[in-house]
Amino acid sequence: MIHSPTAGSDGVTIVSHALATHYLTTLRDRQTAMPAFRAAMRGLSLILGAEATRDLPLVARPVDTPLETMEAGRLEEDTLFLVSVLRAGEGLLEGLRALVPEARIGHVGLYRDPSTLKPVHYYEHLPPRMDRGLVLVVDPMLATGSSAAAAVDRVKQHGGRHIRLLSVIAAPEGVAAMRAQHPDVRIFVGALDRGLDDHGYIRPGLGDAGDRYFGTV
Repeated sequence: MIHSPTAGSDGVTIVSHALATHYLTTLRDRQTAMPAFRAAMRGLSLILGAEATRDLPLVARPVDTPLETMEAGRLEEDTLFLVSVLRAGEGLLEGLRALVPEARIGHVGLYRDPSTLKPVHYYEHLPPRMDRGLVLVVDPMLATGSSAAAAVDRVKQHGGRHIRLLSVIAAPEGVAAMRAQHPDVRIFVGALDRGLDDHGYIRPGLGDAGDRYFGTV
């Protein structure tokens, strides 16, 4: 059974940690070069991921230490699934894979139509048995919320029941959209920013996370 950690009444947990703030500041800085941007994204994903998975269920198993045998908690198979919203989600996925190597990984490909700001679905490959564990959907920028909501739709269609969204930065508009469409999904973010501009970018934000991570800016 997955129990949600303490969050605000709006279902949003803003992760408070000195290192999270440090990494986020590095990501925001327009002078941050691509290698440092990637490193900061990885570091922040570890902190966000640790918070979002703090209540994963464990099963007691015997463990032989160098001195004696004891019982200790372990993750069971199919406890955690990671679903990356391509392509920007890959920036968070690297750290999360290191945090939980046992996690099964899936991908949903979506891009935002620049004229309508609505998501266009172009790819999908999701693991089986997602109904058995916690599914973390990772999308660095929760702007309008349309892409994240569409990705969660796909996860639910493939059996996912316990779902959380992991983002670096969110706009109030994106949070509102997610809460309206998927009120059962908890949201974990590094920061909640002021809002969106006329082009659908989060302000003050950090720019295009995918372009900066992959060096296509």
